[in-house]
Amino acid sequence: MNILLLGSGGREHALAWKIAASPLLTKLWCAPGNAGVAREAECVALDVANHPAVVEFCKRNAVDLVVVGPETPLAAGIVDDLAAAGIKAFGPSKQAAQLEGSKGFTKALCTEFNIPTGAYGRFTRADDALAYVRKQGAPIVVKADGLAAGKGVVVAKTLDEAEAAIAMMFDGAFGSAGTEVVIEEFLAGREISFFALCDGETAIPLATAQDHKRVFDHDEGPNTGGMGAYSPTPFVTPEIHDQIMARIILPTVAGMKKRGTPFRGVLYAGVMLTEQGPKLFEYNVRFGDPECQVLMLRMMSDIVPAFLASCDGELKHFDLRWFPDPALTVVMAAKGYPGDYRKGTRIEGLDDAGKIEGVEIFHAGTVAKEGAILANGGRVLNVCAMGKSVTEARERAYQAVDRIQWPDGFCRRDIAWQAMEVERN
Repeated sequence: MNILLLGSGGREHALAWKIAASPLLTKLWCAPGNAGVAREAECVALDVANHPAVVEFCKRNAVDLVVVGPETPLAAGIVDDLAAAGIKAFGPSKQAAQLEGSKGFTKALCTEFNIPTGAYGRFTRADDALAYVRKQGAPIVVKADGLAAGKGVVVAKTLDEAEAAIAMMFDGAFGSAGTEVVIEEFLAGREISFFALCDGETAIPLATAQDHKRVFDHDEGPNTGGMGAYSPTPFVTPEIHDQIMARIILPTVAGMKKRGTPFRGVLYAGVMLTEQGPKLFEYNVRFGDPECQVLMLRMMSDIVPAFLASCDGELKHFDLRWFPDPALTVVMAAKGYPGDYRKGTRIEGLDDAGKIEGVEIFHAGTVAKEGAILANGGRVLNVCAMGKSVTEARERAYQAVDRIQWPDGFCRRDIAWQAMEVERN
């Protein structure tokens, strides 16, 4: 098969690495890709936002399947435009992608189909939003309704923080994403990432994972796109797993079908394990980044037939196999991230770091120039490792981090600290 992968981050490098291992693959392109993806695929300078250009490329190169990595092209309807041209694409339609594209859309779906989530309000005017938070009190969560690259969420510990977040969003900090604001009850508990592959009717669970959103150790500092992850998480017991499938994932898939907007692709549920049971706090409509990286390392099955089964409505006949060993990833980011950071700084020692047993390095924001690898983004590298335990995987990952010479980069040093506590006990 000829396959085109869309995207340029660490998630796409991990997907390219996994797709490249498939015996079904004839040729793999990635648009636009990065310096790491270039080892697995031919990178093409294709503007993913230009849907007619993507369709034309597919027709010209006899592409059999398009795999869409990031959320922005999904929300813009790339899958619909490819389907209209007779090209198979993995991912949800524009209508179904509203599960990520609009926080309010997801909250309304939860209300309609009795999916457990926090209480909320939706607002298009700052004064109404302010009145609501003053009535509810803090802590409280303020979210831009639309896509804001993982940064449009403020967990306000005080009323002042909540009011400042509302002012910031309505002042246009997130552009059109913040023209409507959703304010949610703060859910206390442990946050986990739950993934399911869907074909519009059937959903099959993927492995569980736990992300680390805050930029600094001990979960301090602002939220980011994710500073590290590991899989599986010990906090999703078989009982909790079944509850999440029965109360959150399956009602969502059934609800979307009932509404006439069936969901196909990866459904990524951000779930809080509260004292009242698992509650949904957000949906994403694609693989998580950096959770995708650890899922791809642990997936034993060929991923290409899984993508095809999702596109073709055949998941009921499908099952995925996983390696039992845990996987962990540490994100190396440019100093200053998630704020302002420098691009173009040089990274050395990647080959040396990759020699450590069980280690795989996925590039998230890199560019190759005159034989050197340069940083080209906020989150730049995903240093991943597998091991017989989370402790071993973590030791290997940080050993690799220490071999990478990049004075302008930093990382968290406590990835999987919660799982480590469980292992020690």
